Amino acid sequence: MQRIQVIDSHTGGEPTRLIVAGGPELGNGSMADRLMRFRNEWDHIRSAVVNEPRGSDVLVGGLICEPVDSTTAAGIIFFNNTGYLGMCGHGTIGLLATLKHLGRVGIGEHKIETPVGVIKARLYESGTVDIENVDSFRLQNDVTIDVPEYGEVVWDVAWGGNWFFLVKNSWESLEVANAEHLRQVTLWIREALVKNGITGSDGAMIDHIEIFGAAKRQTNDSRNFVLCPGGAYDRSPCGTGTSAKLACLAADGKLAPGEVWRQESIVGSVFSASYQPIRGTDRIVPTISGEAFISGEATLILDPNDPFCNGIRQ
Repeated sequence: MQRIQVIDSHTGGEPTRLIVAGGPELGNGSMADRLMRFRNEWDHIRSAVVNEPRGSDVLVGGLICEPVDSTTAAGIIFFNNTGYLGMCGHGTIGLLATLKHLGRVGIGEHKIETPVGVIKARLYESGTVDIENVDSFRLQNDVTIDVPEYGEVVWDVAWGGNWFFLVKNSWESLEVANAEHLRQVTLWIREALVKNGITGSDGAMIDHIEIFGAAKRQTNDSRNFVLCPGGAYDRSPCGTGTSAKLACLAADGKLAPGEVWRQESIVGSVFSASYQPIRGTDRIVPTISGEAFISGEATLILDPNDPFCNGIRQ
């Protein structure tokens, strides 16, 4: 039997499960190279960790790796029920909480290697984590698409570490009680993108759909609903999605550098966010702030006699 040690946390209600021991050996290449090896040779471990019967559709997993650069606190490869993520904002906040829990990092600034680049994170005594995310930008602006099952949707496409389709003309009620309807709507939208050949740069699939509406609390700026690649919705405000939103706000001149944007999730959790422009480009460097809480420690047992040892794949 194989044993895999994990630590669970949640960031704004969104769960993260990180492999801290017993995971696959992926060599010493970059996180991008190791992700490819994980996908090609060890994908059954991804499925075993996050899919039922041990996991669920909403769970985001990650493998903590030794970094290439010794001055970096850790490397990380994130994954979910259907595949792999270039970057995960809520997961990185969970990673810092986990590394602190393990005694591997202290209060202060740390660098983290991801498949899409090195990010900076700062851990505070309060438990709050600031993430300086990857360069973010808007690719397409204010375009209309007809979604046959739903109607016309006005949208932007932006990069925040993952590709996002941001709906600008939503009339939906962004409440947990309406989550299943919102999930269906965003699935229809994603199907329409595929049919119409709408992609990110270099034909990359846009696998996150984000709807915005008015915040429920006056101290916040907006509320969102985010469909994740595996079909579940993000309980947190979504770190990479908030980064994509900041890129659009910056491009429209609606948010000044350094000004704080408070993004509220469908469950009411909040990320604070701001950005700095990258001189001479149309890109920004977003900073996302949030807090994660450790929720469990476990040893997963992979019994080869179990017909669902490697998870129920989708």
